[in-house]
Amino acid sequence: MNNNPQDKKFKEWLDILQQESWQLELIISGFAIYGLFMIIEPIELAGLEAQNEQNIYSGFLTRGLLISWYIITINLIAHVILRGLWIGAIGLRYVSADIEYDRLKYSPKFTKHLIKRVGSFDNYVATLEKYCSVIFSITFLLVFYLIGLLAIGLILAILGLLIAKAETPDWVRYGIAIPVIVLILLGGILTFIDFITQGWLKKKKWTTSFYYPVYWVFKYLTFSFLYRPMVYNFLDNKFGKRLSLILIPLIVLISILAATRFSTSNYLDKDMKSSTFAASTKNYNDLISLNNSFADRATIPSKVIQTSFLNVFVVYGRSIEDDVFFFNKELEPQEDKRGIYSAVFSEGTLPWSERGERIQDYMDEVEDMYSLSVDSIHFKPNFVVTKNFQNQLGFETFVDIRSVRDGKHILKVERKDHDKDSIYMRTIIKIPFWYYPENK
Repeated sequence: MNNNPQDKKFKEWLDILQQESWQLELIISGFAIYGLFMIIEPIELAGLEAQNEQNIYSGFLTRGLLISWYIITINLIAHVILRGLWIGAIGLRYVSADIEYDRLKYSPKFTKHLIKRVGSFDNYVATLEKYCSVIFSITFLLVFYLIGLLAIGLILAILGLLIAKAETPDWVRYGIAIPVIVLILLGGILTFIDFITQGWLKKKKWTTSFYYPVYWVFKYLTFSFLYRPMVYNFLDNKFGKRLSLILIPLIVLISILAATRFSTSNYLDKDMKSSTFAASTKNYNDLISLNNSFADRATIPSKVIQTSFLNVFVVYGRSIEDDVFFFNKELEPQEDKRGIYSAVFSEGTLPWSERGERIQDYMDEVEDMYSLSVDSIHFKPNFVVTKNFQNQLGFETFVDIRSVRDGKHILKVERKDHDKDSIYMRTIIKIPFWYYPENK
């Protein structure tokens, strides 16, 4: 068959396929909903891992995947419900044909109102069909909108990191990065205005001269060249225009509803950080494994310690290395290897020949920065680099607590910090635990 859009047979084939598309829609929606509920947990875990590692690139990706998951899932569930209602209406039409208002024997006022507002049953079936097809189509269109938005955000984030890097030359920072950020922001504002006004900037001759270059650039930055035919197909009819107008308010409303919670206390909540009066599940290894979550700053084995030693794991973060370089300038490399890298060209760290000679000095500096204490008893940490069961990088040590009495205690983790030229000890976290040794 000739795929030329002007070919008569091709158009007839498209018309037949259009009439039978509801079957494909249901099959795809069913499989997609099942798959979506299977992948939500890995996406959430990947997002938590990116957040813990302060990985901005993975964070953007997982945030986009999570929002896309909500958009696709909500729309497809709505599509299946409406399509099921449509199938039920088709079956009822086969049994009962059209609505016969005279047989209902309502008063003339109600009969006139129903004929005007409800109309024929065929119109109802046609309206359901239209909404089902549009919801299915717009689901993936919304995802493409989101991909475009995330692409712009990622570009701005990369340029922001380039500006923040100390080794970035001034001519790159002020001559390239900052001007490009300003141009992208201005272009994004114009593109958004054109989007919410349904192409107003494309309609006026006086706006075309400055908006066309912006449109041309942003169609590649946002990947809109992949889905523009669908957008224009929506906008060339009244139904599509009305739907586009309520699209953004609808998304905002859904977001507000999704963020709605119920509080039972003015002082207490389920996500309180560990302190002298609260114990977060993210600071105990057994509860972390049970909840399939990630460690928050530091962890101990459990709330109840029965051994004569206390295992302490401190989660590594980028700011730790920043402080190491502040307190020991000799450890700061000429080129900072942190951030995104390609394994083809780099290992993401200093070469082992250079790193191996200085790793002990690095660890000595880390140990000097940290202070551990149980109540008023202070301990000097003796760290080793390791990973916990959640694959988080960090420092591990063991503390002798045989001299600690039975009952409740507070493990305090402190780290040396600086503010301009002043140096002080900052409390990282306080973790409560109960000490009841097995053998006394």
